[in-house]
Amino acid sequence: MIVVFVLMLLLFAGIGVGSSIQKQKNTKDYLLAGQDVKPWLVALSAVATNNSGYMFIGMIGYTYVAGLESVWLMVGWILGDFMGSMLVYGKLRDLSAKYNILSFGSLIANHEGKIIKSIRLLSGLISFVFLSTYAAAQFSAGGKALAVTLHWDQWIGVVSGAVLVLLYCFSGGIRASIWTDAAQSIVMFIAMGTLLYYAVDYSGGWTETITSLREVKVGYMSLFNPEISLSASLLVAVGWLFAGFGVVGQPHIMVRYMTLDSTKNIKKVRMYYYSWFTGFYALAIGVGLLSRIVLTGEGDFDPELALPMMSMRLLPDYLVGIMLAGIFAATISTADSLVISCTSSLSNDIFPQFKNSYRISKLFTIGITLFAVGISLYGHSSVFEIVIYAWAVLGTVFGPVITMRMLNKPVNANTTLAMMISAGVVTLGWNFIGWGSIVYEMMPGIITGFAVYFISRIGVKSQDN
Repeated sequence: MIVVFVLMLLLFAGIGVGSSIQKQKNTKDYLLAGQDVKPWLVALSAVATNNSGYMFIGMIGYTYVAGLESVWLMVGWILGDFMGSMLVYGKLRDLSAKYNILSFGSLIANHEGKIIKSIRLLSGLISFVFLSTYAAAQFSAGGKALAVTLHWDQWIGVVSGAVLVLLYCFSGGIRASIWTDAAQSIVMFIAMGTLLYYAVDYSGGWTETITSLREVKVGYMSLFNPEISLSASLLVAVGWLFAGFGVVGQPHIMVRYMTLDSTKNIKKVRMYYYSWFTGFYALAIGVGLLSRIVLTGEGDFDPELALPMMSMRLLPDYLVGIMLAGIFAATISTADSLVISCTSSLSNDIFPQFKNSYRISKLFTIGITLFAVGISLYGHSSVFEIVIYAWAVLGTVFGPVITMRMLNKPVNANTTLAMMISAGVVTLGWNFIGWGSIVYEMMPGIITGFAVYFISRIGVKSQDN
């Protein structure tokens, strides 16, 4: 098992290092891969980055507890994601190339070729705080997986992940990240499909599996939670729709589309991306449900450890090694993306005087990685909680602004700041009060951002009249 796991990691590392054959020693190549990445690579990289340790660790743990109703998270998330792709992606890539913009924060701050410093700084600070926290969650997910399968201390997995991230980043910057993401996404899909096959076989076939799942508890195989009203269930589903739309506010994912070789290839990216995304999400939910059968009798345990525990019970050692590599790869594929995006925020948005310094960018990468490792080692929240929270803040603060900008709607500097701050405050406040259990905080946050925009336009029209 360990031998296979190590060999798989060496394979991924080799792919990352191999990307250096196309590397150019300049900041644009380090942060945007020279904007010449093929559509299939962009799609697989974006979808691997999007799914990450959240899908392997968080989503399966959530499904283990919630049951079939977790499918609404999938439906809402993918539909919202698709809506965002139709509105934003193509224009995002064109605008970044037109003004030679290297970071998502600078793209937010760009107003007809002029960078608004206050917006750039605020965007950079928000990106740094929540992207680094998000990266810490990925390191934690990888550490958890190694701890339960190899019986290592969790810190060993965290540090190992950090070393791999630095190796990828230093080998070829975002190009290395994209290449390894693509390879890892393939392993992730195969690993999840293999585990589902073994789990169904263990449960006695599909008919027996469905019967066993219905016996887990009342409502476990119900599409709607029987303990709450139908309207409340639908509200939860709509909340996940907003969560999916929030992808347009995720710097580490949007930067993938900024690396695309041509806007003409956006349709190809969508085809590859959503085919993989839908299939993998369905596999993850299936595995999450079956983990409730396979792990019966385990007693109290962290549901986020369901996948590695299930793998050890069902799979032969060499497949456990591949599965573990798939889990670890998922966390690292997102962590390196987050670290690179965070580096971009520091060097372009917070300290723009170092915008063109290749060496300083690498130093920032080291510092961010160490910072994320520290959060991972000393934080105590679950992977699912951290990812969902960071995703909400980034999506609500940046999503409405970038959407209106890409729709060519007039958004001046003051309106941009008002949209970002109000959406962020509502999101943070909603979570702090505890209303996130009613509806995901991204929904009120995004609505607030758009509401501020439309109120500002009414004010402008009133002044004109």
